[in-house]
Amino acid sequence: MKLRLLGLVVALILAGFVVMNYYSYLFSKDVAGEVISIQRVTDVTTVIGNGRAIPEAQLYSFAVAIKVKSGEIMTASSEDRQWAVVEKGKCAEAKFYPYPPWKLDRAGTFHGARLLKLYECGGAPQG
Repeated sequence: MKLRLLGLVVALILAGFVVMNYYSYLFSKDVAGEVISIQRVTDVTTVIGNGRAIPEAQLYSFAVAIKVKSGEIMTASSEDRQWAVVEKGKCAEAKFYPYPPWKLDRAGTFHGARLLKLYECGGAPQG
């Protein structure tokens, strides 16, 4: 009986650890549709004229909006350099990672959008 209880406690602690550390990966969302907006968060003129060093993550920071089949517009932030080549009106498949609910100021929003495929709308993605 004590061994079962100990096993249950260890399993709960392990499960809690996994959820706390990998929440975004466990609950990631695949998003596919038309890119209706893509914005560089830090403008290039700001980078050049600023005079102080800007962290690389901020230099390649993008805000992405994709309209999915249901009509919903999914938004996320990203530090993925691949978004630099994406244009409004193209179609994309991406993976959006949610902030965990215990980050109250960002709960319910997405970050780390990874571009998986980029293609012309109206045609199926190749390969």
